[in-house]
Amino acid sequence: MANKPAEDPVQPHPVKEQLPGIQYCINSPPPWPEAFMLGFQHYVLTLGFSVLIPSLIVPQMGGSDAEKAKVIQTLLFVSGLNTLFQSLFGTRLPVVVVGSYAYLVPTISIVLAKRYASLTDPQDRFIQTMQGIQGALIVASCFQMVMGFLGFWRNTVRFLSPLSVVPCVTFTGLGLYHLGFPMVAKCIEIGLPGLIIYLPHLLKTKKPIYDRYAVLFSIAIIWLYAQLLTSSTVYNHKPTNTQKSCRTDRTGLLSTAPWIYIPYPFQWGGPTFNAGESFAMMAASVVSLFEVKLQALHLFHLLAIVPSSCLDSDIKMLQSTGTFFATSRYGSATPVPASIISRGSGWLGVGVLLNGVFGSVTGTCASVENAGLLALTRVGSRRVIQISAGFMIFFSVFGKFGALFASIPLPIIAALYCIFFGYVSSSGLGFLQFCNLNSFRTKFILGCSFFLGLSIPQYFREYYRQDFKSEHIYSGHGWFNDVVVVIFMSHATVASVVALILDCTLFRENDATRKDSGLHWWEKFCLYSSDVRNDEFYALPFCLNKLFPSL
Repeated sequence: MANKPAEDPVQPHPVKEQLPGIQYCINSPPPWPEAFMLGFQHYVLTLGFSVLIPSLIVPQMGGSDAEKAKVIQTLLFVSGLNTLFQSLFGTRLPVVVVGSYAYLVPTISIVLAKRYASLTDPQDRFIQTMQGIQGALIVASCFQMVMGFLGFWRNTVRFLSPLSVVPCVTFTGLGLYHLGFPMVAKCIEIGLPGLIIYLPHLLKTKKPIYDRYAVLFSIAIIWLYAQLLTSSTVYNHKPTNTQKSCRTDRTGLLSTAPWIYIPYPFQWGGPTFNAGESFAMMAASVVSLFEVKLQALHLFHLLAIVPSSCLDSDIKMLQSTGTFFATSRYGSATPVPASIISRGSGWLGVGVLLNGVFGSVTGTCASVENAGLLALTRVGSRRVIQISAGFMIFFSVFGKFGALFASIPLPIIAALYCIFFGYVSSSGLGFLQFCNLNSFRTKFILGCSFFLGLSIPQYFREYYRQDFKSEHIYSGHGWFNDVVVVIFMSHATVASVVALILDCTLFRENDATRKDSGLHWWEKFCLYSSDVRNDEFYALPFCLNKLFPSL
């Protein structure tokens, strides 16, 4: 009789509440020299969107390169302040706060408004348009602060389970695929080498030097290569768009940026208020809590062909929520309690208020790409992020130095996005370890949310590319059409809402299905006081937790 084969001794990987392998977690800063290098690396990564957003908007407003340089400096200055506030009083996570693409659609709507189109003097048009944007941002900030500080967002986040968090975090990174290789391909001769040289497995050292400073190494090498191509007149007879993407001397910033410029409140004059524009900005503030940025290539398309009656939005809380979850994972912290996410969202609202007061053409959100950089370096230290905020403020004041780094061609930065957005997406998939993947309910919710998260935005993207009207949703009210279109163009928003609805309605009261969704493990992290480790990661400084206790 044949012997019974021995059972396979291999066991599944154990569940990890805190991600192992992080060398410096939130409260363990690296040595000062290393911290400064890592902080500078985070600062360089913020330049991509800090330069791109004003470069898209300011020329449409009638502004010159001088105004564009000042708006970029203002956006960096306010981003530095907001990053400090978020790390000190918000979530306390190593989150970098940057300008948000979520506000770009309602901003363009204001820029193309008929009342500004009649202005013939470009300077007057720029000033008055900026004042209109400031007013809308200020109103939107009040709405977001109410949502965050009064606990409305906290009550919403408590409905999440590990199963519904998966699409939220995964599409926070995956939904930004338009900002990856398509932008690299705008100048393939520098973008593709940047992507290849960035891959950390190419160089191996005893100490993780290349992995930890890969951004600085790769940018320095490819930026020098791009400078050599520019100096050798390779692009002299290329199309204009190719020169803008490839050349290192086409930003117009280095010659126009002042040596020293300190942004100050209402530098463009007092804000003006319009009810419809304010409503659009409030919509943007909601979805950016879902998803931070819209597809950049699509917005390039909009800037060229959008009619003045089109555009609005609804974009700001869940993407930042997804980034908070990813950052806590890569900072080796426990999952973020709902009250901490709500507090962080409230401080993002304060950031939008500062953006409106200073005049920086867009609102704020948590940076997805910087969350991915935490994973690459395996350094989730709060001190590093605070140092990067110092660099943002310093280089925004000393404009010539900041303009030098801002001249890095965008395809080089886009090559980094291909890596970092993937890291954030994978952090969302990491929450599947707490779910039962052998459950057909789990498979249905994941499959349906992922598919609809891709399919529904694709329909609205095709609709938006046509004549901006659809017999299915066109209502005759521009603001309503714009809000609907922008919400449903957001991959993270659609996927998260579908997953949340299905998870809450498909037999969630059953103990077995609650266990399948990971709620048996998740519940102890829903309340701040349920886990003693929360004080270590999320407690406010200066004994402020006693004055403002978290729930």
